[in-house]
Amino acid sequence: MPDNQNPMQQFGRLMGLAFLLPCCALVGYIIGHYLDKAFHTGYLTLVFLLFGIAAGFVELFREMNAASK
Repeated sequence: MPDNQNPMQQFGRLMGLAFLLPCCALVGYIIGHYLDKAFHTGYLTLVFLLFGIAAGFVELFREMNAASK
């Protein structure tokens, strides 16, 4: 993180990272759940939950890589 940011900006950025992974997983779970109900299947919840977790990790790594530069 750049040193020219004030502590509140740094705190806000870190809090965003703390909520990033759980929110991505939750969105994936919700999408999979509704698709399971729509198509009467039982596996789409797990598939989309895993997609959400993967998307959360990808975004987390991108943010951490951008912060380290």
